[in-house]
Amino acid sequence: MAIAKRFIAGAICPRCAEMDRIRSWEQNGIRYRECVSCGYFEQLAIEEEKAPELATRVNRPREEQDRQDVQPVRILDPKAR
Repeated sequence: MAIAKRFIAGAICPRCAEMDRIRSWEQNGIRYRECVSCGYFEQLAIEEEKAPELATRVNRPREEQDRQDVQPVRILDPKAR
């Protein structure tokens, strides 16, 4: 069975700096990347552990969001000088 090699949109080759010339595929638990312009080739072990998700206001519990210091905004009248 043929292995599907896919181009990576927007990827820049580290050797020749050409854009959209890198293709990638996986085989036997190893990820491969190669440049079709200059022949650059790289093997990457597929890591099962994912990086932890960054905390944002969207994915934090509501209690953490409420604990932040909240300060009211005072609107100044520019004519009151």
